[in-house]
Amino acid sequence: MNHNISILNNKIIKCKLCPRLIKFRNKIIKKKRKQFLNEKYWGKPITGFGDTNAKILFVGLAPAAHGGTRTGRVFTGDKSSDFLYKCLYKSNISNQSNSDHINDGLQLKNAYITTALKCVPPEDKPLKIELDNCSKFFNKELEYLKNIKVVVALGKIAFDACKYFYKEKFYLDKSVKFGHGKIFKLESGISLVGCYHPSPRNVNTGRINVKKMVMLFNKIKKLN
Repeated sequence: MNHNISILNNKIIKCKLCPRLIKFRNKIIKKKRKQFLNEKYWGKPITGFGDTNAKILFVGLAPAAHGGTRTGRVFTGDKSSDFLYKCLYKSNISNQSNSDHINDGLQLKNAYITTALKCVPPEDKPLKIELDNCSKFFNKELEYLKNIKVVVALGKIAFDACKYFYKEKFYLDKSVKFGHGKIFKLESGISLVGCYHPSPRNVNTGRINVKKMVMLFNKIKKLN
């Protein structure tokens, strides 16, 4: 584990900057889903996961209410993670096609996954002040993951968080806007990639499917 990332993760877990998110987390912990009644929910901010020397970084919006907030690991134990890891496995980016719980043996290959927001927001709609509060953690992650060559933003909010970080450091053309499969080469040499979020809504409406995602992920691997 990268020493700086380890220290940062401890700070993330202890964060209490957003009262609305803390209140919502506590509500989730008290009102568990029926299938998880006997489980102890993590109920704290969620850190990133994977290879800290990786060249590929996947960025989501936030932990899921009964996924990461329950299990303690980003993209774990919910339908979005089921779809995402099926695609990552087929792309040879993970060692298995499932992400069920923190001790399931999952490993990422040359990849790291994190979220722009470290706590689940009500209705998946974070307030600007909440994103601003979390940006100091997210920005540090981007700084400390020194080998990153490709940043894959899963959804528009994640894309905009990445864009905001790089805009502070480099000139970004106005054409840098979210779009699925769009690849932007930044001045730093990093490729910023837009990708639809692996949510059940995007899957069920046919906006994305396993074949399309695997094609994009295989294309991304050739960029690093």
